Amino acid sequence: MSVLAYIESPGGHFKKSGFEVATYASKVAAALNTNAVAVVIGKVENAGSLGQYGISKVIQVNGDSLVNFDSQVFTKVLSSIYQEVGANTLIMSHTANGKSMAGRLAIRLNAGCISGVNALPNTSGGFTVSKSVYSGKATATYGINTPDRVITVMGNSIQPQSTGSAVDVENKSLDLGGGKVKVVEVKSEEGGVPLPEAELVVSAGRGMKGPENWGIIEDLASALGAATACSRPVADADWRPHHEHVGQTGVAIRPNLYIAVGISGAIQHLAGVNNSKVIVVINKDPEAPFFKAADYGVVGDLFEVVPKLTAAIKKYKNQ
Repeated sequence: MSVLAYIESPGGHFKKSGFEVATYASKVAAALNTNAVAVVIGKVENAGSLGQYGISKVIQVNGDSLVNFDSQVFTKVLSSIYQEVGANTLIMSHTANGKSMAGRLAIRLNAGCISGVNALPNTSGGFTVSKSVYSGKATATYGINTPDRVITVMGNSIQPQSTGSAVDVENKSLDLGGGKVKVVEVKSEEGGVPLPEAELVVSAGRGMKGPENWGIIEDLASALGAATACSRPVADADWRPHHEHVGQTGVAIRPNLYIAVGISGAIQHLAGVNNSKVIVVINKDPEAPFFKAADYGVVGDLFEVVPKLTAAIKKYKNQ
């Protein structure tokens, strides 16, 4: 029984989250004394490079119905490959695509399903995994008792580890029919690091007073090499694009560093960011709720603090 890892490849390329899943799958396979097999859907450059992250075999699936993502069609493909390789565990990224397929796959495979895990499983005497619950306020441990398992892994839960070398790729053609949804057009955001994969994030809220002041946030992000984000009111006011909105109703992120500028810290926002490893809050209101969740807090006028912070970072990097 092998471990099957589905590696997403938007635009024909792997992202950090894909290498995280490959590493996670290889470590689970080692714990279960088996091997990890990766499946890639669509044309991908250097698919064999997944072998560097402990994958023993890569299956690349192509077909006319697989050009654009369709949850129903991709579920059929993954369940087919899962059964073909004799797997007992399927691992995917906790992305929009992974979340849309996890339940479907669990039903098809009669498998136990845990989504959004944040650590490697404990396989001594069973199979248990942990995940954040109650909007990140606590961590719960779940046991999977079924013979088959479906797991989605939160981004930044494990660091990709290059432990092997490239492997051969088995090309397979599958056409299991189209789904009930017709994709008319796909528009992708270009440039920058996608928020779910960003290790450094600078985010701002209504304290910025208007979109014309966003330059100081972009300057700080540029100095750090960070992605930019915003609170929901900012996105709703069209100060920033909606794909930058982080929070319970936006994108949930787990960066190593999250800097919140001029954000009060409502519970809906905290739910999407409080799994960040380090949170820095800059706000002139000492009673702002966000300070309770912060590792470091700066009480001050953001229009004075942020430019000074940016200058200090640039000076440090130029030393």
